[in-house]
Amino acid sequence: MEYMQLNANEQKISEQPAIIKLLSRMPEDVANSFTDEQLTHLLTAVGSRGWGKHKVDFRGTFKLPFYQWRYYYVLLAGRNYRELSRQERRMSLAITAIISSLFIMFSATLGLLVLYLVKSALGIDLFPGFSLGIWDWFKETFL
Repeated sequence: MEYMQLNANEQKISEQPAIIKLLSRMPEDVANSFTDEQLTHLLTAVGSRGWGKHKVDFRGTFKLPFYQWRYYYVLLAGRNYRELSRQERRMSLAITAIISSLFIMFSATLGLLVLYLVKSALGIDLFPGFSLGIWDWFKETFL
């Protein structure tokens, strides 16, 4: 029973919050029938959270100065394996449409800028006496 030895700052297994919550949902005679070894294995099984693995799992806590409570933050990202509701599907479709539109607009703007710089570098003047000033700025900044 080496794994059951407690350090000065460790709680007894039956005093762990997760175990207390688990045992509170059982009939009292059943909850009292577990040994410390069984409770340790229950804590390991319940606390393993194999269902909650994420590519990005950023968690932490912070305390505001002069304020008594601590706050936590969680940033999770990963593949969604669950079935989406109708509202979630609509929201996902809308966000995908917005992101795609922004990407197309950015790509088109960048493409037009490159074409304008190539035109100006070749000395092609489509509108005599008119300039956007982009070529002059580009020459001053990068050339």
